[in-house]
Amino acid sequence: MSQFYGTAEDAVSLRTIRQAIDLGVDFFDTSDFYGASSSEIGAPVPGFGHNESLLGRALDRRRDEVVVATKFSARPTGDGTSLFDGRPEYVSSAIEASLRRLRTDYIDVYYYHRLDPTVPIEDTVGAMAELVATGKARAIGLSEIDADTLRRAVAVHPIAVLQSEYSLWERSIETEVIAAARQHDVTLVPYSPLGRGMLAGAFGPTTVFDRSDFRSTLPRFQGEHMARNLALVEDLSRFARERDATPGQVALAWLLAQPHDIVPIPGSRSLPRITENLAASAVRLSADDIAMLSTMFDPARISGERYGTRHPRRENEQSKARNE
Repeated sequence: MSQFYGTAEDAVSLRTIRQAIDLGVDFFDTSDFYGASSSEIGAPVPGFGHNESLLGRALDRRRDEVVVATKFSARPTGDGTSLFDGRPEYVSSAIEASLRRLRTDYIDVYYYHRLDPTVPIEDTVGAMAELVATGKARAIGLSEIDADTLRRAVAVHPIAVLQSEYSLWERSIETEVIAAARQHDVTLVPYSPLGRGMLAGAFGPTTVFDRSDFRSTLPRFQGEHMARNLALVEDLSRFARERDATPGQVALAWLLAQPHDIVPIPGSRSLPRITENLAASAVRLSADDIAMLSTMFDPARISGERYGTRHPRRENEQSKARNE
């Protein structure tokens, strides 16, 4: 509603959030970064902190009905790029700004959005632990970290949740991260559980993404990669039709059927899509169904890299490599 997937009208977004609560949605995930500028996206965006402010307005008089999660560390530099700040002093100032924008005196889950390669994870998590002690955060989480970093973090303070991209078509965390999360009782919160819309079956061979849409920069949505991935989605669509469901509902049901604690966060700007996503909880998949889908979307069959050459996640990895 603030960045990455084209423009949105605040009035429509506010109405949609409130209607979602009426339907029973009670977990909202945001970040102070959502709305910040990026050189990868051609259209102007509302500004740093916009999505938090939007959510704060939408939750007026309804704050106690929901769980709110937000993140810190990603910061725009002013030249179209971003950096990651995990300094303890920044942790303190960042949450104060988020509390003001969200119009609340506590945040249910406070995430470290991306690692700052210059600051030990123990220092950042230690500062986050102080937020729990003072009541400003009720629990803390991490995002996009490896198994070793997770183990180092939980040695400082319990980590309630780990947010990573995870879906039928992005399963890299299955190698080590999920096992570490289960070992330490960390709930997994998959973002982009619908593959940034790909698994919803809404795209076709002629789909062209506007420059204001983040997907216009991602290899998996381009050229031959797109064609190969669409073939997989067609297989998913046939599978879903046989079960009187949509491909997106099956993709979410596959996540919910995994043998660990998972709370997927499908993003949406429209009430019909939210309603469709909610119905995924009623889709029942057998063990054979789950195995078939896992084979259908074997990681070796997914075409294209996850990110392009200039994305905050990749910049983080490159910065880490330089520091090492």
